[in-house]
Amino acid sequence: MSRLRRVRAVTLSLCVLMGAEAALMALDAIFPPDLSRAERSSPVALDRRGAWLRALPVENGRWRIRADLSRTDPSFLKRLVAVEDARFYLHPGVDPFAVVRAAGSALVHGRITSGASTLTMQTARLLSPHPRTFAGKAVEALRALQIEARLSKRRILALYLTLAPYGGNLEGVRAASLSYFGHEPESLTPGEQALLIALPQSPEARRPDRRPEAARAARREVLDKLVHAGQLSPAEAAEADAEPLPGRAPFPSLAWHVAGELARAAPKDQASVVSTIDAGLQRRLEPLARAAARAQGPGVTAAILVVDIDGRAVRAAVGSAGLDRPGGWIDMTTALRSPGSSLKPFIYAMAFEQGLMAPDTEIDDTPRRFADYQPENFDRVFHGKVTAREALTNSLNVPAVATLEKVGPAAFEARLTGAGVKLVRPRAQLREPGLALALGGVGISLRDLAALYAALGDGGLYKPLAFTEDAARAGKRARGVRLVRAEAAQQVLDILRETPPPAGVSPAALARGRPLMAFKTGTSYGFRDALAAGVIGHYAVVVWTGRADGGARGGLTGRDAALPLLFDAADLIDAPPSAPRPIAPKNAPEALERLQQTGDGPRLIFPPDGATVQVAGFGPGSRGLVLSAGGEGLTWYVAGEPVAPDPVSGRVIWRPASPGFYRLSVVDGQGREAAARVRIKAG
Repeated sequence: MSRLRRVRAVTLSLCVLMGAEAALMALDAIFPPDLSRAERSSPVALDRRGAWLRALPVENGRWRIRADLSRTDPSFLKRLVAVEDARFYLHPGVDPFAVVRAAGSALVHGRITSGASTLTMQTARLLSPHPRTFAGKAVEALRALQIEARLSKRRILALYLTLAPYGGNLEGVRAASLSYFGHEPESLTPGEQALLIALPQSPEARRPDRRPEAARAARREVLDKLVHAGQLSPAEAAEADAEPLPGRAPFPSLAWHVAGELARAAPKDQASVVSTIDAGLQRRLEPLARAAARAQGPGVTAAILVVDIDGRAVRAAVGSAGLDRPGGWIDMTTALRSPGSSLKPFIYAMAFEQGLMAPDTEIDDTPRRFADYQPENFDRVFHGKVTAREALTNSLNVPAVATLEKVGPAAFEARLTGAGVKLVRPRAQLREPGLALALGGVGISLRDLAALYAALGDGGLYKPLAFTEDAARAGKRARGVRLVRAEAAQQVLDILRETPPPAGVSPAALARGRPLMAFKTGTSYGFRDALAAGVIGHYAVVVWTGRADGGARGGLTGRDAALPLLFDAADLIDAPPSAPRPIAPKNAPEALERLQQTGDGPRLIFPPDGATVQVAGFGPGSRGLVLSAGGEGLTWYVAGEPVAPDPVSGRVIWRPASPGFYRLSVVDGQGREAAARVRIKAG
């Protein structure tokens, strides 16, 4: 009978234990620890090499930055545990030995002389702040057990170092390290480590920027504990104690728009976002955009994108000319704007690809109506017969519209949107695309435009831009979408490299070492948008200036307002110079078959055929242009009239009477001729 009673007693005890366990599990499920405060924290957007770009403040402007243990000094983590919770990796959230020690000390002294809080219990209190009472301690202990049942020790340590207060609006070891020491906690001196261990216990009373003596005393106390724990030698502790106390510095804010975008999009458990941005290049380009915007007026802002064509990694993204400028908070690289003439290269590339024309195919640049659409050139001057190369380098409108008519506006738009480009047509063109596409009658973002020019530099393959290093690595492996064939893309690049550079940048300067760039400008209706886009080495660069509100501006074209900024930006990139490939039309026109070869007659050097040259003045007394050619016994003619050499210098100096197109020819002693058709503009 006694044996039966024992069996019943054991069975009853097991049932009670199982019931209690079930009840605890039910309570744990019903009342889980609230981790939302940790989730309301900011990751850090880093540049490609790990430099801090930007983090985001949370509620009440607090800098609660997610800890990244992989970017935290391992010796600091070891010393933190040694001082705060030596058995952290052994206990289940509550340290029974510490509880017994604290209780015994309280009984002996009649008051609390030492705490029993583990790092997990401190984390529980930081997650759900409450008064420090015995009841509060009991809640902390229960929450600590719950946290330990759910999270790994490493995750708990990361939570503590995310939520720990460091004075003022600083929370988390990353925020404290950057603000106080000016760097991430990847490498910390013993003095810095001791201060970071001491601050969370009494952050306001020990703030080094406000209460340096209290901060020094607290640091010294931690150093003594580290010596006692065998983590530092007395000599190392004395050296650390002599380190000067830091002040407080503002947080970096580089690539403000895109870094904020990446931080907001990061998963809740991600502490760092490694972007593709090059902090050095970004730091050089931001003041460049600011200066350009200020020079163009008080309401103007600017944007710059630099894309590494290999993988489409965005190396710089300047979203505005500064937060202090009108509309500076708006990321203009994502705004839909008119591209002006900057889509013309892709129209010609598709025409070359389809065999509709070659670079030297002649096109009529004459007044022409296309159904109900009648374009005219920007300068309202028509030039008769021009080649496709001349039409593109001089950005003539009628030939571009005529070419788009051959390609088909619907087919052109479908090719771009099929690759991944977002085009937004005005309401009047909602049903089907029209020929106004050639002249900017569509909305496109600067990011999509940069991706298009990167495709031009990658043999016609379109890939989306990459803003993180992971995306860039995937972009290198991706096959991409064929926008145009490689041959057509190369033909267009060769033509764009012949486009005259902006005033002040001469071909000789380019030859001496500046990168040779294939570029195109664009100006929208009402001068609202000034754009310039180029391919230089293995980079695609796009710049924009204008008003963020889309307001009109007086007379600022893409060539005047954006092209100098494009060249200035290109000068700051480490792109090597590259010479253009010879033009190789798909179907050689008759005109190409009659071109004279070098050595068969005079060789015209300057100005080259198809060039646009800016001059400072016109007529007698102006500085003029020095004409140059190779050969012997040369005589120069402009529009059939001879140009005599200068009697003093012996050079042939031509002083154009007015802007316009001119035919220049040079004849050698044997009567052989070389000719060029050039455009003269006021500088």
